[in-house]
Amino acid sequence: MTDQTFQLIAIVLYLVGMVAIGYFAFRQTKDLDDYMLAGRGLKPGTAALSAGASDMSGWLLLGLPGAIYVGGLVEAWMAIGLTIGAWLNWKFVAPRLRSYTFVSNNSITIPSFFENRLKDSSRLLRIVSGVIILVFFTFYVASGMVAGGVFFETSFGSTFLTGMLIVGGVTLLYTLFGGFLGATLTDVAQGILMLVALIAIPVVALNATGGITATLDSIREFNPDLLSLTAGGTALGIISAAAWGLGYVGQPHIIVRFMAMRTPQDATAGRRIGIGWMILTALGAVATALIGIAYFQQNPDLTLADPETVFLMLAQTLFHPFIAGLVLAAVLAAIMSTISSQLIVSSSALVEDLYKIVGKKNASSKHLVMLGRIGVLLVAVVAGIIALNRDTTILALVGFAWAGFGAAFGPVVLLSLFWKKLSTWGTLASMVTGAVVVFIWGNSPLAGVMYEIVPGFAASLIVAVVVSLLTYKPNAEIDAEFDLAAEQAHSKYVAPEKVSV
Repeated sequence: MTDQTFQLIAIVLYLVGMVAIGYFAFRQTKDLDDYMLAGRGLKPGTAALSAGASDMSGWLLLGLPGAIYVGGLVEAWMAIGLTIGAWLNWKFVAPRLRSYTFVSNNSITIPSFFENRLKDSSRLLRIVSGVIILVFFTFYVASGMVAGGVFFETSFGSTFLTGMLIVGGVTLLYTLFGGFLGATLTDVAQGILMLVALIAIPVVALNATGGITATLDSIREFNPDLLSLTAGGTALGIISAAAWGLGYVGQPHIIVRFMAMRTPQDATAGRRIGIGWMILTALGAVATALIGIAYFQQNPDLTLADPETVFLMLAQTLFHPFIAGLVLAAVLAAIMSTISSQLIVSSSALVEDLYKIVGKKNASSKHLVMLGRIGVLLVAVVAGIIALNRDTTILALVGFAWAGFGAAFGPVVLLSLFWKKLSTWGTLASMVTGAVVVFIWGNSPLAGVMYEIVPGFAASLIVAVVVSLLTYKPNAEIDAEFDLAAEQAHSKYVAPEKVSV
């Protein structure tokens, strides 16, 4: 068999495995709470690996190693900022959000939590936040489909459309039927695959370059500045890269994992597992890039046309074709895990946050689950149509969407959890301000000076506090729920029995 045949066998086995997990999840899904939030039964490890895999996408295996291969360790500040942001998110947001969403009318989406938390009878909060999620994630999913199309095009010589349909089709299949649980369990498998690949590649490559000392000598001979965390960077550039960590608290597809945990206390174990996974995978990506520099320096007969393929090139050069195929599957896993998470959150925005407002008030659980699946299909189709236009700025859109969510939702999530005086109008003004500032800043020359999440987050936070102070009215029910959520987040409180996964 040819090398490509071995690699295709590995890819097919991976895809079949994902569909099988989706079928298992389908058998476990009984009602809308199961479909949208897995019945709030996620174990810490499941929630942690799912959050990590759905977060990182192909950036971890392609974008980060490529950036460090070209620019050196100064490009690692984004990974440092993301790791710190993720730790803070797990430490402070996770337990309180899990507790508060349950206390506040068992909210199963971020928009419904805002409405229930602030007792907003106008439904404006739910509609505005639901629309923000739907719009941003439709384009986010499209970017993942483009990445899938390019993956198959460059790895196997297929057409872009074929690759996009394979990635979109399989991801849609297990998400459509498996719902949140299907997306979550496949995330776990995908997260483990990514971790193994990011450990195996640098370990084997380091042996090929002669060990740590020989590797560092080769890098210094090529360009010693590549080993510096500051060389080639500016203060604002480093701040902008590290500021990616600000976005974590506002990402619906990540923080929804906190809401799905069994109890608030599971956040402690989840944090340790999740941050451990993040540190290991980030270090693996950085090491892959640095060792790759040394490897190609020592082997001048080999060429690396695209720095973002350093991870793939090392796998295909150093491993048996079947193992290299599994490494390719890890890249595919990173892409698909993010798409599936975004599809299910988009579906929840359509059904839970928009349809329930204008549709039947007493719709059956079976009817709502069916609508949830239709929502997944609808978002996937629209995203696929957008992806057919291979816009070269699609990856830049990921950073733009991350900033948009971080600025629009980040401050209000924090304030809703930790400040009693947040008001409905303060929340609305904050979300709109964050989204508008990110849009204007991100499409101006200032985007090259400072990442738009910094001014967007700051403006959103200030507006939320100022408008809330001007419009706040005491509410005994809100205060009681706030105190109860805080108590349960840090007590030995145990939620009603759920099936744990």
